[in-house]
This record gives sequence, structure tokens and C-alpha cells, in this order.
Amino acid sequence: MVQPIPVHDFCIGEKKLTIIAGPCSLESLELGLEIGEKAKEICHRLGMNYIFKASYDKANRTSIHSYRGPGLEKGLSELAEIKEKLSVPVLTDIHESWQAEPVAEVADILQIPAFLCRQTDLLVAAAQTHRPLHVKKAQFLAPHDMKQVVEKCKEAGNDKVILCERGTTMGYNQLVVDMRSLVLMRNMGCPVIFDATHSVQMPGGKGTSSGGDRRFALPLARAAAAIGIDGLFIETHPDPSSAKSDGPNMVPLKKLEYFLSQIGDVWNLVENAIGKTDIDWAEEA
Repeated sequence: MVQPIPVHDFCIGEKKLTIIAGPCSLESLELGLEIGEKAKEICHRLGMNYIFKASYDKANRTSIHSYRGPGLEKGLSELAEIKEKLSVPVLTDIHESWQAEPVAEVADILQIPAFLCRQTDLLVAAAQTHRPLHVKKAQFLAPHDMKQVVEKCKEAGNDKVILCERGTTMGYNQLVVDMRSLVLMRNMGCPVIFDATHSVQMPGGKGTSSGGDRRFALPLARAAAAIGIDGLFIETHPDPSSAKSDGPNMVPLKKLEYFLSQIGDVWNLVENAIGKTDIDWAEEA
């Protein structure tokens, strides 16, 4: 059974689909508010929970010259203002252990980037804030490897762990999604989120930046919803072509309602099956 994780005034893994959506990085306070307000309105209309996401520092950009964000101090100030003005929970990622405590003072959920999900000190520092943790499965890990990640967090005193599928490396600059991951990770008792936009990313595919193909974000998200997920992670932008990071795989903001309505339709059809994604049914009596 999945353990629901309380956030703000709802629980991830209980009753409603949770949407984690926002820009890749904080480009400006105004843009964050624009995206967050629109996404919140859409989720409210569709009967979904909403969490705003954005990064104050993209420490794993392809090029040293790529835009990283406003930095910790300014970024946390902007996230706090978005949180207050929109009355929504916020999620952001940390890259170093020392960032956990100050970020936890603002963020409702701490995100552990995929490349860093095996970093014990980072996981322990994040867990010790007692904030819920959103841990992305590394592109180089099998889903069952995430059991040890979860155990590290629990040993550090935090069982509020949410796992995220974001694709697995296949050759160079390509990711493939093994939908079995959703079942296997959910059977660890953790709510599972499907990252629809990073799953169609082409890491480093443009030489000095990552490429992507947003066309496949919707069909993959529909498939994930049909299999059984507790939430969806989406990066969105009013003009992805001008976004300072991850533009090729982002959902255009004007298409967000269409995108989420499609996922909601599928998720609602299989709602009674959510929670029954274990594989014990296949055992002979």
C-alpha cells in the first residue's frame, strides 16, 4: 500500500492526482507568478492538486555558460513570494548538503535531482529537515535500485519519500521510459510521480545544451496514468522557444489545460485500480 504524503492541505497519493508544474528555472518573479497562477487555475478546474516547481539554481547544466537561475538567496525569496501570493505549496531542488536547511525553510518539498539520488550525505541532510522528499530515479539506475535510496532516507528519520520516474539512458543523448518502473517503485510503498517532460529530454543532445521532443510527452503521460501514478511532473512556459533552460521538452503554457485534461480523463478511468498496481495478482493460488 502506498503511504500518502501530506503537503499543504492535501495528500500526495490519496484521492486526487497531484500536478507538479512550473518553469525549469526561475527566470523572473513575474514569470513564476504567471505560470503558477495559470497552472493553479487549470488544476482547480480539473479537480487536481497543484504544486509549483522551479529551480533557483540549475547546477547540472550542460555548458558552464548556460543560465543557472537567480541563485539561492534571491531564488528562495521569489519562491516564498510565489508561495504566499498564490497560496500553493512549492518544490525546488537542492544539489549540496548545506542547502537542505535554508531551502526547507521555504520549500514544502525538497527535490533530489536524478544525477544525485545516490549521494548519501545529500539524502541524509534532506531527510533530516523532515520535509517530504521528491527523489528522481537516476537515468542510470534500475527501478529496484531505488529501494536503497528510500532506506537511506528512512534511516535518517524521514519516511515521507516520493519517487519519480524520468527515463533511463539508452545509448547516447537518448532516454527511454520503462513503464514497469512505475509499478516496481510504487510497490515500495512510496507515491510515484511521472516526469513527462524530462522523459522526452535528449541530455546534451544539442552540444552545449540538452535537446528534447515534447511531442511524446503527452502519449507517455497518458500511458503512465493508465498504469497507475500518484502525480505528474511537468515543466511549462508561455514561450518554450525562449526559455532559458529545457525549452525543447517543455509543454507550452497555452496547451497545459489540454494536456492535463487528457491525463485526467485516463487517470479517472483507472482510479479504482490505483493502489492495486502490485504484481502479486500473477501468483498462482
